[in-house]
Amino acid sequence: MSQASAAILPHAERGDPRWQIRYLLFIAGMGGLLYGIDLGIIAGALPYLEATASASWHLSTQQLSFVVAAVLLGSVLSALFAGALSDLIGRRNVMFLSGALFTASIPIMALASGYWPLLLGRLLQGVSGGLIGVAVPLYLAEVLSPERRGRGMAMFQLLLTIGLVVAAIIGLYQAHVVDAATESVRQLAEADQQRILYEVKDQAWRTIFWSCLLPGLVFTAGTLLLSESPRWLAKRGRIAQAKTALQRTLPAAQVEPTLQEMQAQSDADNSGTHPRDSLLSRRYVKPFLLACIILACTQATGMNSILAYVVNILNHAGLPGSVANWGDVTVKVVNALMTVVALILVDRKGRKFLLMLGSGGIVLALLAMATLFVQAERNQTDVRPALVQQVEGDGLTLKLDAAQWQRLGVTDPAQPQQLTVAYRYGGFSNVRSLRSDAAGTPELNIRREDTVQPDSVIGRFFRSLHLNPFADPASAAQAPLVLERADLGAVPSPAHGWAVTVCILFFVAFFAVGPGVCVWLALSELMPTRIRSNGMSIALLINQFVSTSIAAVFLPMVGRHGYASMFFFWAGCTVVYFLVATFLLPETKGKTLEQIEAHFR
Repeated sequence: MSQASAAILPHAERGDPRWQIRYLLFIAGMGGLLYGIDLGIIAGALPYLEATASASWHLSTQQLSFVVAAVLLGSVLSALFAGALSDLIGRRNVMFLSGALFTASIPIMALASGYWPLLLGRLLQGVSGGLIGVAVPLYLAEVLSPERRGRGMAMFQLLLTIGLVVAAIIGLYQAHVVDAATESVRQLAEADQQRILYEVKDQAWRTIFWSCLLPGLVFTAGTLLLSESPRWLAKRGRIAQAKTALQRTLPAAQVEPTLQEMQAQSDADNSGTHPRDSLLSRRYVKPFLLACIILACTQATGMNSILAYVVNILNHAGLPGSVANWGDVTVKVVNALMTVVALILVDRKGRKFLLMLGSGGIVLALLAMATLFVQAERNQTDVRPALVQQVEGDGLTLKLDAAQWQRLGVTDPAQPQQLTVAYRYGGFSNVRSLRSDAAGTPELNIRREDTVQPDSVIGRFFRSLHLNPFADPASAAQAPLVLERADLGAVPSPAHGWAVTVCILFFVAFFAVGPGVCVWLALSELMPTRIRSNGMSIALLINQFVSTSIAAVFLPMVGRHGYASMFFFWAGCTVVYFLVATFLLPETKGKTLEQIEAHFR
């Protein structure tokens, strides 16, 4: 133990581990808080980022989708090596590294002056989140006694949902700042309105990112006072240090028996008595694949995308700006409260029952949301022919004043309207949505230079191999402007917006009760002990890959096919989830890890 740790943790030295356990759970919970902030902070920042960066940096909808999805992509990248890195340098050191990366990402994003620094900061946040998602649960499983492991996972998941709430509250505060500024400039000239609102919105999303700095500093500094995993230390023959680590988290009577079991297992592994099995050996393949399917299906419910885009969804459903932000906060609070309910039920009703209940309820909520958006979207008018006539050269500039709205077919100026235009130049596509009730006079600008992005190193590399997974800027530079969709319709009523809000609340409640808590338990309980670190990395890689893919295509898909199509797709995926939970997943409540492993043998 370091001198700093000895000074701060006197109770542990006297044989009472309770203070150290509380501190350990607090730091693990802070890891969950950072993970939740990773997922939720973009929801409040996105509307202002879209309003300012699209104009000053000429960001396309696809690039904004990449900014949202970058956290998930970073998680995918870090999941590739999180398990191996935890085995190489230790669980605690990986936790410290994840906190340092999160802390470093904040000034990079908040001070960003272009697309690439913003994308880099979001990627670092994602790498941090991926490391946290592996290292913290792994650390808790190896440090805590069996009767405390559930409490540890509970703290991690609960603080994760609280992190989402914190992110939503930060976004709500900034929404009120922007709304107050909007009201204060209504009497100014239009040019002054646009200039002042641009500055306020630009400051809003930067402030949202700055506000995440303190939790990152607390988690990073806090990990330095934790002991390393005793099982990791024993595996490397550092028995004295392993014993010291056990004394901080176990009652004195349990230290020696636990240490002897760890030594026996370590000696058996090192002597070759139980050689390490392949991850895809027969006895492991079924639980491993089952855990991967459960994690993939958890993301295929669309939960992360709904949390990231909830303000946008509620705006399109009919709720105004600040009200939509209140809806965002309510969604995050319900998520946290229902997580507490799930923690109470999980050891009473079992994992299988909660997953069946949660996935079944999610299907119903998604179908209800899809039905509401079908009703709202069916009355839209195709105005593509009218816009095609106004295309000049390879671009379109349209000032949407009252006369222009009338030419597009609006008969009731008092009813807010929304115009959604999907277009492309070759393989580069974009989607723009403008509302008639926006401050000032909205303007539709479609230009090749704002849509076609310069070639990337990755794109050139794949094309050199005669592969073309990315759009080719060379061909897009000569391609004509194609308007794929141009729909005009009335903004839904606030009643419609509140109906969608209720559906989202039910969706989040069922997710929290079922997949939200059970996914971490499935990851730790189904994975056999000897492959847990590498198995968790691969399963989380699949989990984050599915989530990244959904987030990356969300805005373009919605722009072309509407919100209803995405909700129907997610409902279909969740039906598969329900069937897997019903017919393939064993009940693990009250069973030891050895009993669960024997079930699959």
